[in-house]
Amino acid sequence: MTSSILWSLVLAIHILGMTAWVGGMVHAVFVLRPSLGLLDATQRASVHLQTLTRFFRMVWHLMPTVLVSGWLLVLHEGGFAAVPWQVNAMQLLGLAMAALFARIYFGPFQKARRAIRPQPAIFDSIRALVLANTGLGVLTILAAAMARGL
Repeated sequence: MTSSILWSLVLAIHILGMTAWVGGMVHAVFVLRPSLGLLDATQRASVHLQTLTRFFRMVWHLMPTVLVSGWLLVLHEGGFAAVPWQVNAMQLLGLAMAALFARIYFGPFQKARRAIRPQPAIFDSIRALVLANTGLGVLTILAAAMARGL
């Protein structure tokens, strides 16, 4: 009984982490970015940079939590060879999302942070990469949904 509650908690942590990560990216691309057009260029860059800084700080905590909880769940089910292919696809997509996040964080985001006046093109490249990562997140969720009930 206690063991099933523990594994349910691990699954809940995994789902909540993925929800916050993918949901945050959807918000950044489809809500925040268009809304920033209402501000002047200086305010837009400042708000965008501050928002991304807070979100990326959160992702640095979510990403390892989601990956580790996913691996724990796979190990609990008997390992990668014992789980359905959709679960393995989920793990692979999660690693791809982590790699793309690192690319965003250490690439254009750091360039924007170091710039005295970040140019809109830097934020456009961040947006494009976040949109790609959102797509990976949606594919990960689809893989999870397909694995359900197998």
